[in-house]
Amino acid sequence: MMLGSSFLRAFSTALAFCSLADAAALGLLTSRQACTNGPTTRDCWSAGYNINNDPDTSFPPGGQIRSYVFNVGRTTLNIAGVSRSMLTINGQYPGPTINANWGDTIRVTVKNTLTDNGTDIHWHGIRQLNTAIFDGTPGTTECPLAPGQQRDYIFRATQYGTSWYHSHFPAQYSDGVVGPIVIAGPASANYDIDLGAIPLTDWYHRSFFQVAAAAKTASGPPTADTILINGKNVGSSGGSYDLKTLTPGKKHLVRFINTGTNNYFHVSLDGHPFQVVAADFNPIVPYTTTDLTLAIGQRFDVIINANQATSNYWLRVRPGGAGCDGPVAVTEAKSIFRYTGAPANNPTSTAYTISTGCTDASFTMYRAQTVPNGNLALNPVQSIGFQGPTATTPIFWTVNSSPLRVDWIDPLLAKVRDGDTNYDPRENVRIVGNTGWTYWVVQQDITAGPRLPHPIHLHGHEYVTNLTQLIRRLGFYVIGQGTGSYSTATLTYTNPIRRDTATLPANGYLIVAFKTDNPGAWLMHCHVAFHAEGGFGQSFLERAADYAASADFSQLAPVCNAWQTYSGGNQDPNEAGI
Repeated sequence: MMLGSSFLRAFSTALAFCSLADAAALGLLTSRQACTNGPTTRDCWSAGYNINNDPDTSFPPGGQIRSYVFNVGRTTLNIAGVSRSMLTINGQYPGPTINANWGDTIRVTVKNTLTDNGTDIHWHGIRQLNTAIFDGTPGTTECPLAPGQQRDYIFRATQYGTSWYHSHFPAQYSDGVVGPIVIAGPASANYDIDLGAIPLTDWYHRSFFQVAAAAKTASGPPTADTILINGKNVGSSGGSYDLKTLTPGKKHLVRFINTGTNNYFHVSLDGHPFQVVAADFNPIVPYTTTDLTLAIGQRFDVIINANQATSNYWLRVRPGGAGCDGPVAVTEAKSIFRYTGAPANNPTSTAYTISTGCTDASFTMYRAQTVPNGNLALNPVQSIGFQGPTATTPIFWTVNSSPLRVDWIDPLLAKVRDGDTNYDPRENVRIVGNTGWTYWVVQQDITAGPRLPHPIHLHGHEYVTNLTQLIRRLGFYVIGQGTGSYSTATLTYTNPIRRDTATLPANGYLIVAFKTDNPGAWLMHCHVAFHAEGGFGQSFLERAADYAASADFSQLAPVCNAWQTYSGGNQDPNEAGI
């Protein structure tokens, strides 16, 4: 998206907070009789757990420990025909897939083999219930990992489905420090074969550190050079198509992830409708579509029925369209789905007519739930907008006229540990107590200049998107979303959509609610990398005293001491840390 200085000064949004006392426990569906997960019983799992169990309150005990070692380093790879130095995990792009089962414990040892940069890893969508210390957000839950250092991240797979991990150190995930997370569990429709995750991203043939610096000028983000499907595409200088094999007569589960920097994506497979069975970490009532729309950070699990002629078919990924994205030099990326027995040729299949736009999909949650009505104030108390650019300062996104600026030497969880409540105003800290429910209202200023959609992600909670529905899952709900001005008349509180990343529509509003049941320090931010890098974020402390009384802070000091030694206490004063 090209952002001129007049537009940057014109845009503003608003964010409001309200609270509601604890409500009665939500009604849950009764768990079904124990059964074993298989091609004809995908709604089952094991040990009496199945799709009707709510991961908010129950998940399989025990499980295995799934251990991984991630070496974050610099590697030269050929991506879509162009070689360049990039940041990788274990020398590969995308990074290795984390595979686990529902209820397992995941342990990842992250080693920083860089010599000139810190790093960290955030586990997108993982709730980290009572384990905020492992969320992986420098300046909020930890200090960056200094060169030559390592640390362990340990958390339970209380959810199931598809997600991704990425560095939360500035500019790194768009430069290659990213990979899928697949947590096997029940599904709302049957399938035979799990083909795994397919990450989708816009890609630049130069370092993202250079791209991010250019994006802070009046001309806005540079043009992305291509779109990658599972790290691959074909360009004028070479490259290759990603290839998936379909077994005739079988149903295949595919997991799409938008790991992009600046773009919404539309996804379709020629001749094969998608049966959509999950959104983010949530099973949904299956529905059929020929076109998926994914905001940055969102995921969809779909089932593809291999019931067509034995041949080759194009998977197509297109940017969202005008008003949705940043500029991209290509109009479409492709990969190949090949039936077993088909010749090794490029497809000649015909594309579906694909929609444009950047509206979140509407669907029905598999487990129907209801949340209490909240009395939301109509007057927002926090404002979000722009500063700059000027001759001496870059673009900033602001909350209460201040862009988010974190302290890598003294992160918020260190303050929680020490009982320090002297927060720098630039940390944009909001205190969320044990009040039962918290409501956030985000309203774009619909009176000034062009507007953009923003994929809003909240750490520590899952929230959902639907134009008029309230959504609950793992404590986070979207109770309103749409164009125009926010009004309480548009809100409903029954069977909401549940997600962990939701779109603030251009020229519109987003209203979310979450139960304050996860003590720690958390972050809300736009997942457009340029906006996050520019300060579009809000920190919040949730039941900080409870976390201080119960948390294990033993890993915090060694990592922070090493970072202090490496950095000498110096930090870019404009660093958002995201």
